[in-house]
Amino acid sequence: MEIPPRVRWMQDIFGEYQRYFTFLKKVARHEFRTNGFTRITTPILELKSLITHSTGDGSDIVTKEMFDFTDKGGREVVMKPESTPGVMRAYLEHMLEEPQPVYLYYIEPHFRYDRPQKGRYRQFHQIGAEIIGEVDPILDAKAIYIMAQILDGLGLAGTYTVKINSLGVAKEREKYLIELASFFENKKHLLDETDLARLEKNPLRLLDSKNADVKELLKVAPKMTDFLKKDSLEFYTKVKEYLDILGVKYEEDHTLVRGLDYYSHTVWELVDGSGRTQDALGGGGRYDGLAKSIGYKTEVPAVGFAFGAERLIEAMIERGVQLKNKDKIHLYIMQLGDEAKKLALPLNIEARKKWLNSLLGLGTPSIKVQLKKANRVGARFVIVIGIMEAKKWICQLKDMDRGTQIEMPLDNVLDAVIAEVGTDALSFYHPSRDFIISDVPMSEEKMRRVSMD
Repeated sequence: MEIPPRVRWMQDIFGEYQRYFTFLKKVARHEFRTNGFTRITTPILELKSLITHSTGDGSDIVTKEMFDFTDKGGREVVMKPESTPGVMRAYLEHMLEEPQPVYLYYIEPHFRYDRPQKGRYRQFHQIGAEIIGEVDPILDAKAIYIMAQILDGLGLAGTYTVKINSLGVAKEREKYLIELASFFENKKHLLDETDLARLEKNPLRLLDSKNADVKELLKVAPKMTDFLKKDSLEFYTKVKEYLDILGVKYEEDHTLVRGLDYYSHTVWELVDGSGRTQDALGGGGRYDGLAKSIGYKTEVPAVGFAFGAERLIEAMIERGVQLKNKDKIHLYIMQLGDEAKKLALPLNIEARKKWLNSLLGLGTPSIKVQLKKANRVGARFVIVIGIMEAKKWICQLKDMDRGTQIEMPLDNVLDAVIAEVGTDALSFYHPSRDFIISDVPMSEEKMRRVSMD
């Protein structure tokens, strides 16, 4: 029987790629925490109606990209293609009484039955954030600033451009869409099948066209910003003023719309300037109408953004960003014989207590086999405890870089390794530093746990 292969266009994340992924999460978590965000995780499965009502029936997600099915209870569900609708649902269910606005971030897998291409998979990961419950242009600017800070923290400073636009509010877009549709009405012969469908269902999506002819036409087509009324224009102007104060350089792009129907007012993307069809590292915008579109009684002000994790890792690698390997093995402990094992085991534990990354050769292979393993894992030092060494409470210490070997008492060997490795290479973190034992149990309300239906 053959081993079942990995599902096509899904991915296994391991090795060096996993180190980039871990570093990316660390940078994002640090930036979110220092800006007052707390983490949220929403279910992988959501009701299909949540997505269709939020993103729009004509969106690519709904028409082409959803992993949807009917479960055993007869419910139409979807593997979440994005997190914003689920985060808004969770907010409406559990957080209306919290101090507003609520700052939430997520690092989540998502699923789209999309046409795979470089840097895009059918299971992919997004790092994003939402600020819900208050309307203020400074929040839009702050969200863009946080995105820029994350990219700079990944070593990507100077490689991207911030592009912004305003979509105004629904009434303003209605008038704009009439003018936009009228502009393209006698130019249908230049539209491909996809853009003809967009013209029929939602002309706004023509602004996101990849068709070269349409891109040229958009340079002279009506602009959304020309249809903004006083309040919307003032909101957009203030966003730009706050970006100037924050020191974020930006370009205005009147063709920028993002890919989902729930956006209004400010939208933005951070693009890499490569000229590729998929050049966005991440993007976001304001979506005050989302709550009402999924069934809430009123609009709820909200703004948010997301990065594609795989796209960011690709950009880091292309930029030549290399990571320090904190998993590098400092010490490999080799043993031969039962008495040697009895000494090697506590030595391995003591090495870890001294913050050395160490591995213990287990089983009963020969010294030759163990030495090959030490070379494979890239250990800097190797301790050899054989039958004679065990009797004398000594070891052979091999420096794999220098090709030297010396005899040394077991009591001194770890300090000797630390002196050579250097304290900067040691990992001093331990999870036990992050908890406190209290006599008073934490209340259910403070735990913020949600009971199951």
